[in-house]
Amino acid sequence: MNINLTQNKNFKLFKLISEVAEKNDQTVFIVGGYVRDLLMKRKTPTDIDFVTESNGMSLAKSIASEIQPSPTVTIFKNYGTAMFKFQGLDLEFVGARKESYAEDSRKPSVETGTLDDDQKRRDFTINSLAISLNKENFGDLIDPFDGVLDIKKKILRTPLEPSQTYSDDPLRMMRAIRFASTLNFTIEEDSLKAIKQEVDRVKIVSMERIMVEFNKIMLSEKPSVGLKLMEETGILDLVMPELTALKGIEEVDGQTHKDNFWHTLEVVDNISKHTENLWLRWAALLHDVGKAPTKKFLDGSGWTFHGHEFLGSKMVKSLFYRLKLPLGNDMKYVQKLVKLSSRPIALIDDGTSDSALRRLLFDAGEDLEDLFILNKADITTKNSSKQAKFKKNFEYVASKIKEVEEKDQVRNFQPPISGEEIMELFNLKPGREIGILKEKVKEAILEGEIGNDKDEARNFVIKEGETLGLILA
Repeated sequence: MNINLTQNKNFKLFKLISEVAEKNDQTVFIVGGYVRDLLMKRKTPTDIDFVTESNGMSLAKSIASEIQPSPTVTIFKNYGTAMFKFQGLDLEFVGARKESYAEDSRKPSVETGTLDDDQKRRDFTINSLAISLNKENFGDLIDPFDGVLDIKKKILRTPLEPSQTYSDDPLRMMRAIRFASTLNFTIEEDSLKAIKQEVDRVKIVSMERIMVEFNKIMLSEKPSVGLKLMEETGILDLVMPELTALKGIEEVDGQTHKDNFWHTLEVVDNISKHTENLWLRWAALLHDVGKAPTKKFLDGSGWTFHGHEFLGSKMVKSLFYRLKLPLGNDMKYVQKLVKLSSRPIALIDDGTSDSALRRLLFDAGEDLEDLFILNKADITTKNSSKQAKFKKNFEYVASKIKEVEEKDQVRNFQPPISGEEIMELFNLKPGREIGILKEKVKEAILEGEIGNDKDEARNFVIKEGETLGLILA
């Protein structure tokens, strides 16, 4: 089978690589994800991998020298690879190799090999495809493991015996699940059995590498595909036992609760229809994570999960730390949404005070719309009339909040009187009194005792200052 590369947007680049390789008496092939996505008519990636049955580093340098201005070539001697950037592309060159693995490491011992050896070491048949850039068979597809057929069947299969493939490099288990989720492929039966069999090998993979794959699953069109596979194979129990702890339904005195694990997966799928924000999707994943440790059965009340939002938000930090996820603003954002996840529901009442609405506005700040997206995604009932009722309720709360926001301007609240102005009023130096007065102003505005207004705040501070024994300057 020949792939007509003449219409490819990178044809001139491929011809240049072909000519340089021939001049150097080297073979060269395009390999990996670029070939797969080209055949699947997907948007091809901006990183392209090339294999030569010779020295990849010398080939990269020779090609770069033919380009003006010549790009900088980065060499990775330990891996025998070289890469450079060209017209928005990341081009990587490596010598064909065969690999062998030690039991306690996923870092292989490498020796020089042929293209056939290189294709055998690939994770899946759909990634073992190669396109020749050699003059005598330019454009020929080299497919020793029927990868094209597997693309048509939409299945993921390993080139060699699956147990060995996954045991050698257990990150391939996560990659299998990631491709199943992002490409909507099925993991072939023997391959799935092998993942279950070798699942404990995941423990030798760094958490950073696991999370790279996990986040790609979270960003897929329907993340539950990958999350269900992680649960089925036992990987999720190793990586995130806090989630699998949500599984199951208990019954006491004929009263049951919903299975919060499968509910969570529905919420993640729901929110993914409306946002590509990774951390908002994470908020959906963790919004009920506090329910397992807070679950109780109380006579007269049934099953309760009191305080699960507060505990869940605290769990976010330890989870992010263990999973090697960012501990800065992304984590704080997820914590905030988990903590506030049930607040809007409590406001669905005609008698809700403006102060409660102001406090939600103050606490959610610029993330209020994201909180509402999460709340709507949390509606997983299959009863269409209930769905409509819940959504109508949220729209009602949103409209009430909009009225309060327009009137009181408390979103992203900034005190109408500053600490410096308070110090000037009473001729004070920095101290605890300033913080006390600023907090009193904030509370008074949120409770509706005064408006979010400079003059009202100043008069309020003078009055409160007097109660603290302060004297106007």
